[in-house]
Amino acid sequence: MTTPNSWLITGASSGIGAALARSVARQGALLFLTARRADQLDSVANDVRSAGAEAVVLPCDLTNAHDTEAMMRDVLARTTPDVVVHNAGRGNCNSIEDTSDATWDDIFALNVDAVFRITRAALPAMRQRNSGHFVTISSVAGRMAFPFNAAYVAAKHAVTGFTAALRTELAGTNIYASIMCPAGVTTNWANATDGGPIGTIFADGIRLSRTIAKERGLPLAPLTPMMSAEAFAHAIVATVERGRSSDVFTHAGTMDHAALAVTDRNALDDAFLPLHLGMQQAYRDNHRS
Repeated sequence: MTTPNSWLITGASSGIGAALARSVARQGALLFLTARRADQLDSVANDVRSAGAEAVVLPCDLTNAHDTEAMMRDVLARTTPDVVVHNAGRGNCNSIEDTSDATWDDIFALNVDAVFRITRAALPAMRQRNSGHFVTISSVAGRMAFPFNAAYVAAKHAVTGFTAALRTELAGTNIYASIMCPAGVTTNWANATDGGPIGTIFADGIRLSRTIAKERGLPLAPLTPMMSAEAFAHAIVATVERGRSSDVFTHAGTMDHAALAVTDRNALDDAFLPLHLGMQQAYRDNHRS
């Protein structure tokens, strides 16, 4: 496809969103940047402008339907974005029985409901123009599961399904919908999850899994190295440049894990058993009163 002239990036104040904004800025595009933290958005916008692109800062709480719809009216009053990147997201660190209604609702409001509302708002103008690209940042957790973040796992499964349905409604048009399914990316995401840092449970669980695997005579869980936010941003840009794409798995082996979740979930659970048991112990250790 031709080089996009305008991008809307949610969750643009840090992590993947900020890295993507800085990467796209080198193309000289118009960037609409939205997130809750206005001061951090301003910092990213300054970097974008220094690279020669135009940035419009739109602070917004995407869990609020009224604010999200108002933000989209502001964007569409200026232009129809060529690319909409649904990047904003938050996870949780709770066992299912420790997950409150408020946590469940908040995780879905940001990870799923905001994606729906933004997409619904942008679609009519994209259809009229017959071009555009929606990129949704899901996760391997949208294809498989890990313990102690069931709300996040369920939300990412939901947004994966939503994007698949969107693709069926866009069939035969020049509007594309892509979904990115990364594993670990080096951002602060895992330290800012509801209920405490899920990154600690993963790190402790991985450490404990080595002993568990040795004691039980099991192979280590098939984990994959972390990826930098900048490398993942480049993968997003490459996906947009391709136009129509299959679901994008950026980490080695994760596509095979996703396929195994469909064809033989028992085998997948067995492969990750040392990690799951290690995370169970880590969660108990971190939540003792």
